[in-house]
This record gives sequence, C-alpha cells and structure tokens, in this order.
Amino acid sequence: MHVPDGFLSPATYMTAYGLAVPLWWVGVRRLRHELDAETLPWLAAVSALCFVLMQWSIPLPGGSSVHLSGIGLLAVLFGPWVSFLAVSLVLAVQSLVLGVGGVTTLAVNALAMGLIGSWMAFGGWRLLRRVHEPTALVFAGWLATVAPAAVVGVTLGVQPLVAQGEEGEPLFFPFDWEVTLPAVVVPHALLGVVEGVVTWWGRSAWVRLRVRHGE
Repeated sequence: MHVPDGFLSPATYMTAYGLAVPLWWVGVRRLRHELDAETLPWLAAVSALCFVLMQWSIPLPGGSSVHLSGIGLLAVLFGPWVSFLAVSLVLAVQSLVLGVGGVTTLAVNALAMGLIGSWMAFGGWRLLRRVHEPTALVFAGWLATVAPAAVVGVTLGVQPLVAQGEEGEPLFFPFDWEVTLPAVVVPHALLGVVEGVVTWWGRSAWVRLRVRHGE
C-alpha cells in the first residue's frame, strides 16, 4: 500500500503535504494530553509491531504487494490521533531508512493509512463494540485495511487526469481508477479479514498484559 516516489504528480503530493502538516501539528498537541509515562512504552511496543508487520509484503501479479499494518490495533488501543502520528513515524522511518514507500509521497501514505485508516478503524470499533466486541475489533481491522486501499486506488487512478503531457499522455502513473481501484481494493479486502483477526487478538493480548502488570 506504500506509494513510492515517481508515481504521483507534484500537485498531488504537495497538496497532501499541505493537508498533513497542520494535521500532524494537531496530533502532536493531542498527544501531549492523551499519553502519560505508563502508556508510552505500550505505544512504542505496538508501533514497533506495526513496523515489523509492514515489512512482510506478499507479492501480487502486476508488481504490487499487500501487507498487514497493525493500524486497527493502534487505533482501538490509543485513539485515532495517536495512531495517526505513530503510523506517520513508522512510514517516515521506512521511507528514509529502508526505501519502503516514497519521501515525496510520505504525506499521501500517512493520510491514507495513518489518518483515514485510523479514524475508520476507531469509528467502526466504536459503532459495534456494544453489540459484540470481537466483531467490532475484526471490523476495525478490516476497515483499517480497506479504507486506505480505496484512497490509494483513487489517488493513483486520478494521476492521468491531473498530470498530462502536451499530447495528453500521462506523465506519472498511467492507469485510471477503473484499473487501480479493483487492483488495490480487492486484495486488501481479503487481507483485511486477517488484519481484523490480528486486531482482535492484539487487543485481547494487550488487556491480559495490562491486567498482569496491575494497570
């Protein structure tokens, strides 16, 4: 789901940075009020888990890949704003140190996965948790996978319209959303079921660990 450099036009990724920077600032301000010394080590541990999960990519036909992310787990444990910042940091480290995802496209990836993925997961969990907690957690993980995939699919698919040469040829990503949406969303919809199970299992393990530590 990481969009690499060279796939998006400057108009797209500069607009994304223009949206992401003030949202990062809001997230930092929220972080100061929502985290304490006891919660910070747990956030670091779950963020590290997300980093590892994102490194295990499953290749797909056509040169793309899918991977678990842990975003649903971050969102239900720490809230969407903290999750947004944690995912953004993970993506920044991956792009700058490991070359996974682009530097120019960092804001697009952060908005899709960190912001939209976290808020959709958190909202889905809050919507269903009073009905059936395990189902709510699985749904949160599924949304955290499918919603960012849809955003990435639309963002890639719109590139032939926003960046064209003198003869109308695409200057960056060449396929429209009739190709990109099914190519990106369908495999992530299937992967989202696994992500949902990871979210449910992770939340259950986190509760047991907190109880064991007397928190």
